[in-house]
Amino acid sequence: MDALKKVPASVKMSRTAAQSALPRSMFSLEDVRGFVQELEVPFPSSVIEWRVMNISDDGTRGQIAPYTDPRAYTDRLNEIFTTAGWTRRYTVTTSANFERSEDKKLVAKVFVTCDLTIHGIGSHSATGEEWADNDNAGTSAEAQAFKRACSCFGLGRYLYSVTGIWVDLDEKQRPKEIPELFAWATPEGWRQGLRPPEREATASGKIGTNATRNRTTSRSRRPVPAATAKLIAQIEAMAEPLGRRLYRGLLKGTARVWKPSDVRDQSLLAKVWSVMQAAEEELGKVKAAQEKLSQEELKGILSNLGIESVEQVDSLDMLRRLVVAMGEQTATS
Repeated sequence: MDALKKVPASVKMSRTAAQSALPRSMFSLEDVRGFVQELEVPFPSSVIEWRVMNISDDGTRGQIAPYTDPRAYTDRLNEIFTTAGWTRRYTVTTSANFERSEDKKLVAKVFVTCDLTIHGIGSHSATGEEWADNDNAGTSAEAQAFKRACSCFGLGRYLYSVTGIWVDLDEKQRPKEIPELFAWATPEGWRQGLRPPEREATASGKIGTNATRNRTTSRSRRPVPAATAKLIAQIEAMAEPLGRRLYRGLLKGTARVWKPSDVRDQSLLAKVWSVMQAAEEELGKVKAAQEKLSQEELKGILSNLGIESVEQVDSLDMLRRLVVAMGEQTATS
């Protein structure tokens, strides 16, 4: 890959070391930091694609975000550690049917957990999910899980710094123009020491310079419509009742932002508010079910879901899955 043609020899794992799969102590802390630095380097622009995440009510504007195929992640791991230097293992589970909020249809979800191990360094696991009525549910959940596990090592993590860009869409709801990535999101710029600013996106679709940050800040000072300001305040008030992890997870999953004030599309804010309300309702069900379960029963349910506590839930789908599992347990107790 272009991004790694110049990886220092001191950073690359030798094929012999990779194949031996020695314990973590085979590398010094400095070695591990070197590996992570190479994993964090952005992917070449040639492998970046853009996905429409949200569409305005009139269908003329869309919020898009960058992503890349799982093969780019695999190539990076192979380049640094060789094919023998890392492994991954998948575990697939399926939830009980529950009502999908968008269309009220009863459908199950496929959950895939990826355990990613870089030999001699460590392991991370992450879970991907997709509705079971999607023909590619397994493939989609698997790719999501793998990329999330990679991000725990720093690989592809920079993509999360892009909160989403609003662009014009054509009649088929595809971006009319592809946004320009600024230097920090390219291998060359990253190696020169450039990093994401606090505010990444502007209406022009350019990402990542100080000028961008200044223009964004200036734009945020413009008067906000009363209805929009009310929605923002309502959403912000949900941080405490939901808990910070779930609150931020819902914001990121629904609008790809960390703060509701970063959203200026009122329909998207309304969607976030609806998701927050649904999560609050589900959280109430969780708390009620907890009173009927023993600590051992609750621990077993959480273990099956791949989490250690209720506080680790960070999505509405996982919250609903927890509610279903707790309901099944209380019904048999």
